[in-house]
Amino acid sequence: MCSLPEWTAVGQSGRTSMQRCSENITLMPMESEEAKRLAEFLKVFGDPDRIRILALLKDKEVCVGHIAEALDKTVSAVSHQLGIMRRQRLVRYVKDGKNIFYTLDDEHVSLLLDAAQEHCRHK
Repeated sequence: MCSLPEWTAVGQSGRTSMQRCSENITLMPMESEEAKRLAEFLKVFGDPDRIRILALLKDKEVCVGHIAEALDKTVSAVSHQLGIMRRQRLVRYVKDGKNIFYTLDDEHVSLLLDAAQEHCRHK
């Protein structure tokens, strides 16, 4: 266990100050069900093709055929991935006559993608 007598401010280069625990700490873990939902959601980001599709849809409405062509994938394969992402509310579609266009569900998806890219590029 920790040997510090109380919470202590700890500075790390380039980061805001955070507290370090002590003997008398009460931690409040995330609820199990919430952690399971979050883990299920984050699994969607574990597939490179899905990440590429999300990146293509940033600030655009794109039909499945164009996504498939851009990624050199079949329409069926892209439709399958879009279905997975739609169930997790990462993408949504807009119908215009007989055409269906996909886009990111909301700004949160774009922010998640940007934050993940920034984290991976950070050294």
